[in-house]
Amino acid sequence: MATEKKEFKTEVQQLLDLVIHSLYSNKDIFLRELISNGSDAIDKLRFNALSDKKLLKDQTDFRIKLFTDNDAKTLIIEDNGIGMTKDELEANIGTIASSGTRRFMEEIKKGNSSDNPELIGQFGVGFYSAFMVADKVTLKTRPAGSDESWTWESSGDGSYEITEGGRDKNGTEITLSLKEDCRDYIVEFRLREIIKKYSDFVEYPILMDITREEPELDEEGKPKEGVEKKVTITEETLNSMKAIWMRPKSEVKKDEYNDFYKHISHDYTDPFKTIHYSAEGTLEFKALLYLPSKTPFDMFQHEGIKHGINLYVKRVFIMDNCEALVPRYLRFVKGVVESNDLPLNVSREILQEDLIIKKIEKNVTSKILTTLKGMMKKSKEDYINFYKEFGKVIKEGIEVDPTNKDKIKDLLLYESSKTKPGEYISLKEYTERMIPDQKNIYFLTGDSRATVDNSPHLEVFKKKDVEVLFMTEPVDEFILPGFGEYSDKSLKSIAQGDIDLGTEEEKKIAEEQKKEVTGKYKNLIKKIEESLKEDVKEVRLSNRLTDSPSCLVTDEGDINPQMERIFAAMNQPVPEVKRILEINPNHPVIEKMNKIFESDKKDSKVSDFSELLHNQALLTEGVAVKDPVRFSKLITDLMIG
Repeated sequence: MATEKKEFKTEVQQLLDLVIHSLYSNKDIFLRELISNGSDAIDKLRFNALSDKKLLKDQTDFRIKLFTDNDAKTLIIEDNGIGMTKDELEANIGTIASSGTRRFMEEIKKGNSSDNPELIGQFGVGFYSAFMVADKVTLKTRPAGSDESWTWESSGDGSYEITEGGRDKNGTEITLSLKEDCRDYIVEFRLREIIKKYSDFVEYPILMDITREEPELDEEGKPKEGVEKKVTITEETLNSMKAIWMRPKSEVKKDEYNDFYKHISHDYTDPFKTIHYSAEGTLEFKALLYLPSKTPFDMFQHEGIKHGINLYVKRVFIMDNCEALVPRYLRFVKGVVESNDLPLNVSREILQEDLIIKKIEKNVTSKILTTLKGMMKKSKEDYINFYKEFGKVIKEGIEVDPTNKDKIKDLLLYESSKTKPGEYISLKEYTERMIPDQKNIYFLTGDSRATVDNSPHLEVFKKKDVEVLFMTEPVDEFILPGFGEYSDKSLKSIAQGDIDLGTEEEKKIAEEQKKEVTGKYKNLIKKIEESLKEDVKEVRLSNRLTDSPSCLVTDEGDINPQMERIFAAMNQPVPEVKRILEINPNHPVIEKMNKIFESDKKDSKVSDFSELLHNQALLTEGVAVKDPVRFSKLITDLMIG
């Protein structure tokens, strides 16, 4: 078959240019990435062979092997895994998911990669790291169960060639023609050093033929003079192959945990927390779980991040991204779970209904939540750093995991009217410092700390020293309807419905005062309602304002402005909801408006002032006014007097 020459996709070529010409002082990670690819290929073959034993034929050993050639200056990495078809070859190497590539290159341009060479693995572009050390890369592959094989070759110059043939057994071999300044990657001790550091825990043996020259010894055990040394070639295993999750915690060093985390996650940072434990009793399994330090770049993409747990059964890799092992709101957790109680031929579909898996998922979820609660108790500062990265995701559990809802509530943190920016309190801390006779946990939603912190809705709460939680993330709006109570206290929005503060005696006095001022402003209120009938549902006197002249309140059961903005951003239709305008009866502006109205009920200033009150209330919420030009004119006219 003739050789086909093809061009790389544009984004791939841009990536290659960066990899080849401008990246990485630490190039060692290319070997880790290629070995990981080989390990994944063997995992996939073993899994597929569970349902199609013909794929294995007589193959019983699985291995990754390195070959070096001092004369040709080449390094070969070979595996006997699943191999690739021609279509898979082109899909996996000729193209990359553009979103991952774009993000990867953004990180590079920001300068985030030079100190973190492992970044390349995080975005699924590990194969291309070969071009950091090689002038030319040749890949030969043959799919298991197929008689066809293919050879792929490129110098990273914008194109690649594919030719049929080249390999007579299943698996893949990658030949790197090393650059002149990278020739040390054929030196035995360098390869041993790199594999020990990055790939010691790989489940399959990483083999290499080791050449030794041994002198012939005389009777006294001394080398014979003038006799050529005996050359021996021995195949040695360079990695320990110890499944790290099977070893006692006391025997595993922190660096080993961290290296294994990077191996399975392709993250470039150390994990935030490691959870290594064995479940014993009626259900037995081993788990090694990691809480990452940083949010993955695709955590909130539309298609969603893949779950990070790999499932093993009796030391056989079954699947990665096992969604049945952790609920979606814990999808950021990485790690391994191994059980001997599951059948080897278990499938993703079966897992969704398997009772053993459901029990493991319950146990794993409980362990993660308990660990987070313990971390919160022992080192709140560390927990806050973690929460800033993953708090939005954990909150999703309120909506989707009713079994653990109360545990999740204990993990939530919020800024409040009594905390400085960047400081957080838990719901437990909030309830512990509530004022006597306070019945509700009060909160205010908005799109930023600055917006809610300056809201007029807070005025009476600050005056009465009642703390208000600030909820400034879109997910807060979605979980609130099903949130329920916390510590027998209901959550109450201070921008919705009526506010009930103070003792019974204070409420009685306030009600009498309200009746008095309502009579005073009764006609003015009707006039303001008439002027704003297109914009507001109702106008009423406020018991939540002390300094501001007006604010907008959402009626009980109505959708609030923050949720409207969220739906609008999602291009979802939103029904028009008019809100309630509350006015402050003790504010000089309201006094002045009433005097103008009483002296001349047809004076247009009352309508103008009403419009200004409404616009002012909108602006304090960070919402644009409907007619900025008219608003500006009204302000100008007011300034002129």
